[in-house]
Formats: sequence, structure tokens, C-alpha cells
Amino acid sequence: MSTSRTVDRAFETALYDTADAALDGAASLLAADPAADAELARRGEEFVATAWRRGWQPADLVRIVRRELDDTHVRLVAELIRAQAPHDRARGPRWAAQLDDLPDADGTAPPRTDRFSHATAVLELYRLLVRLPGLESLEGGQAPRRDRESRPESRALARIRALLAKAEATGYPEEAEALSAKAQELMARHSVDEALLAAHAPSPDTPGACRIGVEPPYEQAKAVLLDAVSDANHCRAVWNEPFGFSTVVGFEADLEAVELLYTSLLVQAEAAMTKAEAGQRAGGRKRTKSFRQSFLAAYAHRAGTRLRAAAEAATGAAADADLLPVLASREVAVTDRMERMFPETTTTRLRGAADAAGWTEGTRAADAARVGRHRPLNRG
Repeated sequence: MSTSRTVDRAFETALYDTADAALDGAASLLAADPAADAELARRGEEFVATAWRRGWQPADLVRIVRRELDDTHVRLVAELIRAQAPHDRARGPRWAAQLDDLPDADGTAPPRTDRFSHATAVLELYRLLVRLPGLESLEGGQAPRRDRESRPESRALARIRALLAKAEATGYPEEAEALSAKAQELMARHSVDEALLAAHAPSPDTPGACRIGVEPPYEQAKAVLLDAVSDANHCRAVWNEPFGFSTVVGFEADLEAVELLYTSLLVQAEAAMTKAEAGQRAGGRKRTKSFRQSFLAAYAHRAGTRLRAAAEAATGAAADADLLPVLASREVAVTDRMERMFPETTTTRLRGAADAAGWTEGTRAADAARVGRHRPLNRG
């Protein structure tokens, strides 16, 4: 029997049948034919390339495999992505960064030693890959003509990173809030500068999009936080709950700001939550899921108010007759791109934020500003 026929028979048996017996039979076929290994790997690279054509990106595949399977499968999919990359077309700096961030083999579970176990893991991974639905393409926006890949990181972004690193490191919530607000102010100014540069360029930028993981637990509250950060930075976010990410639409400088600030605020929120829980336990109360959910919901709600205020203040200070039409035009462009990518969305209200102590502590951790009504989440 040819090696190609061995792989075909194994796939016919296992990939479209979820029964354990089918998986075992297919794995036995592959384990008995070592010559089929190269063909099996080649088919895996084809599955990866098909996922790219269906809108998936490297970080998306790693995320869904980690959610649905285990570390062995994460290692396998990372190997397939690396193997397929030299045969792929150039896809820009964000894609390259995702390839650089693929899990190392040293950081995941070691390979299964016997051939049957290895074949079983490969087939489990391929079962998942062939069932992936299509996602919205992130490649519809036109890349800026200015070569971002060759540009060093701006001084503004370097300062923003430094401020957020200090905010994450401090043990004082008030200082963390002040540093984060200052970072947001710098982000707003950076966005204004980029908008003016783009408006006067021969071919102005158009909105792009990226996906940011929204991981459990308490993913709904985290999605609210990402929505708030996106809103404050002239972006729009649409949450995909089943696949654990939000798609953020906006101009490149603003997308960079959202990624930086959301990641930093999550670190700060989790540190503040741990400290608040310690205080609750000292008072005789046990840690509860409701407390954490309410804490993160309040943190996201109040952080959104603070971030919007900082952004509006910075933009207002820089506003002039030339800037206002540019900002209005960019907002229309972002909304149009989002609506073309997601012609149908639903909204949802935050659930499970009923713990008064958690809400109070989360609000205190964000800041003491007046809480405003937060708009609903967009969901694809």
C-alpha cells in the first residue's frame, strides 16, 4: 500500500468520525507505516494553509488548539505553522510577530514516545483543523505606504511602554491609575500625530484589524475591558466568545495602543484583585467567583470612563481646524470597516456582576471617577 493511500485511509476513518474506535483504527494504520510520516506532515501543512485562506492567523490557531486540546497538540500545531511558513507569501509585520511568538518546543509537553500515541495526537489535531469555520478576513484594509516594518519604534510608544511597565510594577493602586492615565494621554497625542501625518501623505492610511485573545476565566468582563480600551483609542471591538478573542478595528497606531494598554490593565487588574481578595479573607469572607467577576466588571466599567476622559482631554488640547475633519473622517472609516467585516452583530449585557463588595473593590481599583453608562458589547 502506498504511503499516500495509508494517509487517505486513516483520514477517511478518523477525521470525519468522532468515535474513539475510528480514531484508534486510523492511528493503528499510521503507526504501522513509518513511511507515511512525511506525507502526514505535508497534509498537516495543507490544513494550516487552508486555515489561512479561511481567515485564521497563527495566534488564532494556537489559541483554539490550547482551548480545545492540550499542550502536546499546541506543540504539534506550532511545528506545522513553522514548517508551512517558508512556503507562504509575505503577510506583514503583525503576522511575522505571531510567528515569532509561537510556543517553543521546550515550553510545551514532550512528544509522545510511541508511534500509536503520536499518530493519535496528530489525528486529534487534524480533526480540529478540518472543522474550523471561516473567520472574517483581517487583510481587507490597505497597509500604510510608510514602511512600518523598517521604522524603529517611536519615542512616544517607548514612553508609553515605560509608563505601563511602572504601572504594572507598583504596589500602589493610585500610582498605577495615574501612570495608566498618563499613558492613555500619550496614546491619544500619538494617535493625533499619526492622523495628521496620514492625512497629508500621498496615500493616507486605511483602517486595519487585529484579533486579541480574551481568555477565561471571567472572559465577559475582560471583553468589556477590551471594548473600553478600544473605544477610548478610536477603535471598535467585536467579541467572538466561542473562539476566545475580540476583533479590534482601527488605524495602526491606535491598534498598537489598544494591544499595549489592554495587556497592561489586565496585569494591573489581576494584581489589584489579588490584593482585594486578601483583604476580604482577612475580614472572614471566603474568595468567591462572584467577587472576582464583579471586581473585573467594575474595573472595566470605571477604567473605560477614565480612559475616555484622558483621551478626550488630550485630543481637545490638540484640536484645531485641520484636525477635527481628519478625526471625523477616520471615525467614519473605522465604523465602515467594522460594519463591512461584521454586517450582523448582537449586543449583550454583562452577567454575574452582583457581588457588591467585588464591585466596590473593582471600582476603587480603577479610580474614583464618576461611573458612566457603558455601551453594550458588540458580538460577532
